[in-house]
Amino acid sequence: MAVNSRNDKLKDQYRVNEKIRLKEVRLVGDNVEIGVYPIQEALRIAKAQDLDLIEISPNAVPPVCRVADYQKFVYQQKKRQKEQKAKSVKIVVKEIRFGPQTDDHDYNFKLKHAKNFLEEGSKVKAYVFFKGRSILFKEQGEVLLLRFANDLEDYGKVESLPQLEGKKMIIMLAPKKAPAAHQPKQHKVEVNRQAEKDAKKEAKKEVESGKLKIENETEKVED
Repeated sequence: MAVNSRNDKLKDQYRVNEKIRLKEVRLVGDNVEIGVYPIQEALRIAKAQDLDLIEISPNAVPPVCRVADYQKFVYQQKKRQKEQKAKSVKIVVKEIRFGPQTDDHDYNFKLKHAKNFLEEGSKVKAYVFFKGRSILFKEQGEVLLLRFANDLEDYGKVESLPQLEGKKMIIMLAPKKAPAAHQPKQHKVEVNRQAEKDAKKEAKKEVESGKLKIENETEKVED
């Protein structure tokens, strides 16, 4: 079966058909008796099914080859890679810059942004930038960053304490997982629904008992 040259990114990962230059291989695949075969016999089996011989595990002893349609095989590999990429968690880092003399208004403004970043799942890299002689206030910068971390303790956890790197003193914060106490909204709704069902049942019972009482009274009058 011809190999399509459009799959350039994957074609170098796998040797196919006559490019497999080995004495013997372990054969796997659908409609194939698993076992070790001479390479010529493995090629013959693949060709008889109008399929390709694909080397999928070159480091095994002997190397493992699959009998399959190469185009479908490459498609499945691409699909699998795409799914794995989609499942991988992308870590976003948001930076917040302070000066050693940051006033309360600016501090609170940036604190609000940091809360939003952590709530959305991003990490926060906060740093104090020391310009010129302001490096003399590095202790003040450290106090500011520790205060910042303390004010965010309900939203994030400290990954690294304040460290001076060149002209920057940096602290890293990672988002906290939502506490269990904040999660059972669905449970609350389910409880409310159950309570509503119970109330309806009770009301139905009262209606039915009321009907029965009226019927009994009617019978007495008729008597």
